[in-house]
Amino acid sequence: MVTEVVNLNDLKKLAPVFGQSSFDNHEQIVFCNDKDTGLKAIIGIHNTVLGPALGGTRMWNYSSEWEALNDVLRLSRGMTFKSAITGLNLGGGKAVIIGDSKTQKTPELMLRFGEFVHSLNGRYITAEDVGMTTEDMDLVRTVTPYVTGISEENGGAGNPSPITAYGVFMGMKAAAKIKFGSEILEDRVVYVEGIGHVGEALVEHLSNEGANVFISDINHERMEQVRDKYGVQIYNGDNLYAEQMDIYAPCALGATINDETIDLLQAKVIAGAANNQLADEQKHGMKLRERGIVYAPDFLINAGGIINVYAELENYGKQEIMRKTENIFNTTLEILNKAEASDVTTHQAAFEIAQTRIDSRKKES
Repeated sequence: MVTEVVNLNDLKKLAPVFGQSSFDNHEQIVFCNDKDTGLKAIIGIHNTVLGPALGGTRMWNYSSEWEALNDVLRLSRGMTFKSAITGLNLGGGKAVIIGDSKTQKTPELMLRFGEFVHSLNGRYITAEDVGMTTEDMDLVRTVTPYVTGISEENGGAGNPSPITAYGVFMGMKAAAKIKFGSEILEDRVVYVEGIGHVGEALVEHLSNEGANVFISDINHERMEQVRDKYGVQIYNGDNLYAEQMDIYAPCALGATINDETIDLLQAKVIAGAANNQLADEQKHGMKLRERGIVYAPDFLINAGGIINVYAELENYGKQEIMRKTENIFNTTLEILNKAEASDVTTHQAAFEIAQTRIDSRKKES
């Protein structure tokens, strides 16, 4: 008897999409390529039971096409549950463009990407994400109506980042109420990792409430600007996770709660804007629960952005956007209490509520 040893990379070649661990019964994966503009993009449509798949476009200089594929699969899946738990009639989708947004993004590339989005006839609606701007969405809008997050002067809801940050702030306050008995964040030590548009807006909310804020980012010049603007402190150590803190707010890329960091983590609460913060939802969610660390599920508390762009589809104004986003506080309290009562992780409690809504709609159709 001969035992054949199969290399993991060979397995990926045999099953490049369906064999990915992040593939979760996605409905459609679209690979977009255009030689003239240099566009290489992937659009992931995870689920459209509740409505068309809406999710932002991320432009990132991925180390490999496998990394880009895994990212779009994880992100599009997260959008399904984000819309479901927020009560929006939307499905989950996401797009990634492979490349450096600072040096490789051109108007021609964005227009060609918009044409690919248009070819899906509304099954996927795009929006702004990492590496994108409201101006980019305005440009895409010239070739397809299937885009949200356009500028207010062009009839849109504008940059979703401030609303995303406000929702994270609301979720953070709810998690603090569960852990500390009070939603007041004054004098709480909060580490914000990643100070892009959302991270900076979150820092503003925290500093206004009197929190003791430390910031971390790969861009030191950016950190100095934010420090000077809000009077916060730059973290200069080499292991943020091991620092004593009340709240850890991951606001950069995902999977920062992983096998290497979870045992080091000294935070009592995790509440941030990044998507897919848990590298392994089940294992790391349970580990956080065992350690008594309150985790506010990312796809719940960072839903402010999608609430903002959904307003363009449903034609409601700023007042309703803020009301829906502020309600993230109540939903977070409900889910954290449900997790405790049911003896499950907070991620599992949130997931079950979202999945129940999807399953109910599927039975109705």
